[in-house]
Amino acid sequence: MCKRLLPLNFCVKKLDNTLKICYNNNGSKIKTLLTLVRDDNKHRLTNGENNMALNIDLMRQKLNNSQNKNAGKNSGTKWRPQEGDQTIRILPTRDGDPFKEFHFHYNVGKNPGILCPKKNYGEHCPICDFASTLWRDGVDNNSDQTKNAAKKLFARKRYYSPILIRGQETEGVKIWAYGKMAYETLLGYVLDPDYGDITAKDSGTDLVLSYTVPGTPGSFPKTQLKPRRRPSVLCDDAIADCDALIDSVPDIEAQFNRLSSEEIQALLDDYLSTDSSSEMSSSETAKYGSSVDKKLNDFLG
Repeated sequence: MCKRLLPLNFCVKKLDNTLKICYNNNGSKIKTLLTLVRDDNKHRLTNGENNMALNIDLMRQKLNNSQNKNAGKNSGTKWRPQEGDQTIRILPTRDGDPFKEFHFHYNVGKNPGILCPKKNYGEHCPICDFASTLWRDGVDNNSDQTKNAAKKLFARKRYYSPILIRGQETEGVKIWAYGKMAYETLLGYVLDPDYGDITAKDSGTDLVLSYTVPGTPGSFPKTQLKPRRRPSVLCDDAIADCDALIDSVPDIEAQFNRLSSEEIQALLDDYLSTDSSSEMSSSETAKYGSSVDKKLNDFLG
């Protein structure tokens, strides 16, 4: 854990009509963290935008996203294992890939996870840019504190599969989210000739999932997967029509809200500037414990 920051002096500058927030720690500038709101002017010029013109297409997209925020999303399909053992069956998918992976950014305000446009779709990502700049600054200045702040913003992989929970088949297909270790374990079983295609509807394999809730703060849940000894059918007439069941597998990507680069930039700007606007003209912002200082300390961990 990094050391708690000493009292911070606070200043605000104007740069091309964009607020640039600065901090000093005992007179020593914390570069990059000084610039919490990046220079939009350069970004707009690079993309050929007119700074004075309203982006009608963007406004239309924002309205559409707002009106259809939950379109294609069914929170009832999301599944989290309970502590202890449960038996699941991973379903085959029409595209032949039931192990989906996506990259997310976390620790940006209260957002649970933001799909990274760069890692997922090869598009511009403001959070990736900001985190990379932060990291380079930490390297240049030999600051572990700054590098740790950058790490919190780096995109992280998360994996998803459609499953049936044995004993609860009537509840339909669920989407299970899991981490890298479980992902590699699943691929290991698939590539093991003793198991092969564990998702096959006529000769696949059920998995016993053992889930352990962490007992200490800061630790992570533990997931263990063990295949059943014998293969089994996915379902029989008493459960459901297998083809209809496979057809009912939801589009996993549609479960997430895909934001444009402009919307992500707005979220990042809002988070980095939160709690500062009401204190910009106040000399009290130099006091330790102000909301701005707290935001910076929380961000740096």
